[in-house]
Formats: sequence, C-alpha cells, structure tokens
Amino acid sequence: MWQRLAKLVLKNRLLLLVSLCIATLIMGFFASRIQLSYEFTNAIPLDNPKYEDYLSFRKKFGDDGNVLVIGVKTKDFFQLKNFKAFQKLNAELKRIPYVEDVLSVANAVNLFKDTTDQKLEAIPIFPNRVQSQTQIDSSLKVLYTLPFYRSLLYNPNTKAYLVVVKISKEILKSKGRTKVINEIIDEAKKYSATTNVQTHISGLPLIRTEMADRIAHEMKWFVIGSLLLSALILLLMFRSVQTMALSLLVVITGVIWSVGIMQIFGYKITLLSALIPPLVVVIGIPNCIYFLNKYHSCYRKSGDKNQSLVDMVSKMGIVTLFCNITAAIGLAVFALTKSPILKEFGEVAGVSIMLVFVISFILLPGALSYMKVPGKKHLKYIDVKFITTLLLKIEHWVFNHRKIVYVITLVVILFSLLGMYQLKTEAFIVDDLPKTDKIYTDLKFFENNFGGVMPLEIVIDTKKRNGLAGARILPVLTKMDSLSMYINTQGNMSRPLSIAEGIKFVKEGFYEGDSSNYALPNSFDMAFIGDYLHPKDDTGQNKLAKMLSSFMDTARESTRMSISMADVGTIKLPIILDSLKNRSHYLFDSSKYKVTFTGASITFLEGSSFIIHGLKESLLWAFLFIALCMLYLFKSLRILICSLIPNIIPLIVTAGIMGWIGVRLKPSTVLIFSLALGIAIDVTIRFLVNYKQELPSSNFDIKATVSETIKHTGLSIIYTSLVLISGFIIFCFSGFGGTQSLGWLTSITLFTATLTNLILLPVLLLDTAKKRNKKIE
Repeated sequence: MWQRLAKLVLKNRLLLLVSLCIATLIMGFFASRIQLSYEFTNAIPLDNPKYEDYLSFRKKFGDDGNVLVIGVKTKDFFQLKNFKAFQKLNAELKRIPYVEDVLSVANAVNLFKDTTDQKLEAIPIFPNRVQSQTQIDSSLKVLYTLPFYRSLLYNPNTKAYLVVVKISKEILKSKGRTKVINEIIDEAKKYSATTNVQTHISGLPLIRTEMADRIAHEMKWFVIGSLLLSALILLLMFRSVQTMALSLLVVITGVIWSVGIMQIFGYKITLLSALIPPLVVVIGIPNCIYFLNKYHSCYRKSGDKNQSLVDMVSKMGIVTLFCNITAAIGLAVFALTKSPILKEFGEVAGVSIMLVFVISFILLPGALSYMKVPGKKHLKYIDVKFITTLLLKIEHWVFNHRKIVYVITLVVILFSLLGMYQLKTEAFIVDDLPKTDKIYTDLKFFENNFGGVMPLEIVIDTKKRNGLAGARILPVLTKMDSLSMYINTQGNMSRPLSIAEGIKFVKEGFYEGDSSNYALPNSFDMAFIGDYLHPKDDTGQNKLAKMLSSFMDTARESTRMSISMADVGTIKLPIILDSLKNRSHYLFDSSKYKVTFTGASITFLEGSSFIIHGLKESLLWAFLFIALCMLYLFKSLRILICSLIPNIIPLIVTAGIMGWIGVRLKPSTVLIFSLALGIAIDVTIRFLVNYKQELPSSNFDIKATVSETIKHTGLSIIYTSLVLISGFIIFCFSGFGGTQSLGWLTSITLFTATLTNLILLPVLLLDTAKKRNKKIE
C-alpha cells in the first residue's frame, strides 16, 4: 500500500505541489485576519452555573472588569505643585476617547441640602483649579470629615491615593483597547515626570491588555526563534542549505495552516493557542529529519534517487503518520474537556499536527525529486564518530548491564514519587508574571494599600419586584451593613461599596455634613430623606442618584455589593468565599433572599479549576488513545506494555522534579504531561517500527534485531530529540513563568524519554521475549 502511495505521490508531484501552494495562499489569507482574545472567562463551560450567574450579573449591572486604577503614594500629595499636577492628570484622563468617567479625591463631591428644591447638590470638595495652598488645606479638612471616601479613594494610614478610570466596555472587546490603555499610561508617566512621584497602574483592563499584547509579541518571536534554531541544527546535520530551506518550508507552511485553521474555526489567539505555531515548528522538524534520514540512508546504499524516494515514503510514511497521530492525540484530547479555551486549543492543535504530516508527505518527496542528489558531505552525519560511539556504549549497557538499568530506573522512580507527594495545585491571576514585573509589583501596591483590584460581586435578590422600594429596603440595608462590617474584619479585601454606603453618605449630607450621621437611616429618617434620593432634573447634577441606581437593578429587586480583593490564589480564595457565604446565609434568610457570589474573581477560580481538572482528564484520554494506536500498530500486548513503560517514567520524573523544586500544578504547567507524552511516544514508535521491520531480516533473532535497531534508529532519534529539546528550550525565554516552566520541564521530559527509549525499551524487549528464537509478534 505504502509503495503504491509513494509512487502515486511522485507521479503527480507537480499537481500536488501546485495544489498545496494555492491552498497555503488561501490559508495565509485567513491567517492574516486572526485576532487576539481579551477574555478570561472562556475557560468556563457556557452552561456552567457560575458562568450563568456572571452573565446574569453583567446583564443587570454591567461589566465588572472595565475599571482601571492609578495609584500614588507620597506625603507631599497635597502640596500645591503636586496637587495641581494631579488635577491635570484627572482632566487629561477624561479627554482620552472611550474613558467614560474618572473618580479621585481631586473631583470628589460633598452633598449639600437644597431645601427649596428638596434635593442634594453635589458640590466639588476641591476647586476645579486650585490656586493656593490655603484652598487645598481648607478643602482637605472637608474631605477628612467624609467617611465615604476613606479607604475608597485614599488610605490615610499609608498616604496612598488613587484614580479610578472607567473605560467603555465596547472598546475593551476590540484591539483599540491597546491604544486607550497606552494613552492612560502615558498620562500617568507625565504626572510622574512633573512631580517625581511614582505611579502604579492596575486593574483587569490593563492586565488583560498587557498579557494579550505580550502573547502576540512572544508568539512571533517564538516562531522566529524556533525556526532559526531548527535551521542551525539542520544545517549542522545535513550541511546543505537546500535541505535546510526545504525543511523550514515544510514547518512554515504548517504554521500558516495552523493560524488559518484557528481563524476558520472562529477562534482568537489566547495564552494557550499562541503556543500552537511554535509547537508546529518543533513537531514538524522531526518529520523532516525522519524522511530525510531514510532518504539519505537508502541513497547511500543503492545510489538510485527514485527508488530511494519510494523507499523513503513507503518505509517512513507509516512511522511518521503514527508519530503525528500520537502527537496529535496528546494535544487533541483537550477538545474532550468542558473548558472552551482547552477545546479550542485541542481542536486547532490536533488538526494542525495532522496537517503537518500531509504537508511533509506531499512537499518533501515532490521537492526532493527536483533537487540534486545528496553529495558525500551531505551524508557525513550518518557516520558521526561521537554518536556512533555513544550508540555502541548504549548497546553495551543494554546487553551487559540490564540489572543496573533496572536498579537505576527504580531509584529514579522512587525519588520522583517522593517529589510527587509534595506537588501543590494553586493558580493566581497574574501567576505567570515574574515577581519583578511592573504589572505584578503594581498589583501588590494596590493590595497593600487598598485591599486589591480583583472584582468580587455579591448580589442580593429579594425575589420580589420592588422588593427594595421605599421602606422595604431598610432591613436589606441593615443586613448588608452587617455583612460589610464582617468583610472589613477580613484581610485581602477592600471596604465593600454598595447602596448602603451611598445612603449613609446621603444621610450625612442631609444632616449638613455631620460625620456622626454617617450611618444607615431609620424609618423616621427615610420619611424625610427619600425625596432627596430622586433627581429633579435632567442636568446630570444629581450624580449620587445615578451612582445609587448602578447598584440596583431596574426592577428594584436586586442590589449588589462590590468588593476589590487581592489575588489570593485558588487555595485561599475558596476559604474566603466559604467564610463570606456562611456569614451571608446567617444574615439573609434563604426563603426570602437569594445571595449570589460572582465577578471576575469567581470566574477565574472556576476557570482554573476546570482547566486543571480538564488537563488531568485529558492525560488519561491521551494514554487510552495512544495505547489503542500502539496496539493497532504492533498487534502485540507485550510490545504495548514495553512501549508504555518508557513513556510513563519520564512523566513521573517530571512530576517529581516539579514537587521537589516547588513548581505548582496550574493551567500552564499541567499542559506539559499530555503534550510530552504525545511527542515522546514518537521515539518509541520510531524504534519499534524499525525493530519490527528488522525482525524478519534477522531471522527473528531478538538480540540481533535489538542491536541493529539501536544502530539504525539511534542516529535519527538523537537528532530529532535534540531538535525537540532545543525547540522547547526556546520557551524558557518567555516573559510568562508558566511558559518558561513548559519549556524546561518538557525538555527534561523529552530528554528522559530519549534515555528510556534507547536504553530501557531494548532491555524490556530482551527480557520479555521468549527464549526460543521464533516469531512472537
């Protein structure tokens, strides 16, 4: 079959090459239209109750992830020069397109009672343009009498102040968000240059934008870096610019197809899918090495170019096909999980890896048939003295030191198992950023001074339309205030902002700014204050009423409590949430109220949980499908067991290393295992297929067959492993910690897999073979 297929490919080479070229141009068009994803919530299944709660919240109250904060910390904040610069910063921020609102102490308002019109006038605490230090000092006294702003816009203990910038949610869904965020950062830098005061910027818009832009930047450099490194290895190996260029053409075509497939499927580039193009390069190059090595070996024996090409396709076609199938399985199993982001990755990666096989199967034989035959210098790599000596030593160990091989393997497994028991599963929103990165350090600034920036929303539903109207709101406010006081006693969270805090501010304004009246009104107070809560005109002066309405739905059935919290991680967050839920259940009777916890913090926790569990599940599926492939390919239970053991051990070793050095299991590191399994099994297939092909020619002598297999396949296995390891080492230069871990941990896994497949696998084949020299396959 493969012989006929090889002749068919060579006979129709021109038609196939032209068709491939046209198809690649079409895929290039689709690839050029790919976009970045700025969403963090697509890790959760769309039918997940937590995600449905989040969508319901956004429908009632709007997006919770469109606020950016700028913070400063200085004792000289209210000096004339510095404060004027701060006012200018606020004014310039308002001028930036798509900035909807700016809030800080510079434009904070005080409430004054207008008894004539029965409304509360919102009067700025500070003049729009302060002219003297006296004006600032006078206004400052007023600010300090207003508890509403304390710990919300400034921290009196640490002398930290912040600006809250609300950005249009529509622009945050598009690539135009980068320009808006950069303009905000530029204005903050101008303030720093004027005052010599450092600014800190954080919030989900910034974190999402910066990470998405870095992903796009890194993807380009990873593809370029992996191509250059692969080119260097290929040039050193084959010593032919043409051969190197041909191999690079295969993987570049594969990259174009992978990005095009992503666009055709309707997906965007995420932190996970950004890994696919460089993975195509890393996995595609071994295809080229397998084919070219077989072509060169056959040509050196026969000297017949056409027959060598036929032998190359017929003998390596099935090997490369199953290598790509197993690699594709290692990635495609993610499509079986419930997480949308993993489904996208699995679907695109699985299809892309199989397309690389099709591309190499068409492009390599067709192009080689038009190229000159390889010269002597191009075949020297087959007899590299160092590798030949290394393979002879491996063969010596396999036949003479099998007990030592088993002992060393057992010791390594036991050591790794001890490390596995120390593995921890924990993730943070900015987990993959270095501790010295400005995004990380700025986030810590807000956590230390204001409790954090990660949104947590508590929705109280009265289960009745107009359940919050009139005096009916009073018991709800009392319970909310009690819950707020409880939250204030907890760490890692800001003071909750809710309609209760707003009404306290109203009461203080109604009683002419007496801070002792910053408390919830009773039924007597509400009889007088109620009229002051409704706007009497359309001039927009009653900003308070608008603020209060943003914390209540239009049916006056539900209200919200907004909390900014620290990035505490997936271990502490459930504990904090359980504590808050227990308190809320104590305060709110479940027969009368429904309390829902939602927001970006909840969706992150749920998403991380789904990704980690999904990746663990995908590893089991990968083992199952790969085992079935191996059983179909070799039709031997003995060989199946022999093939799986050398590939399970590297995964155990990697998990043990992670445990010993403290690398946590998280979305970006659990990916390592099924990915490495799918790639490492290629070495096993390469070895065992050659073993099966050599067996008849060795008269079914197991020892002779194992010896010949080590010599014949060892060279290509070592070269392909070198390419794979070098390709993953590229990821170590990433700015994301998880991608760095993916790089060096996968490299360790592949290095260990190379050793186990070249040493342990032959030992297992020898020891599990029957004593009599006969065909047992």
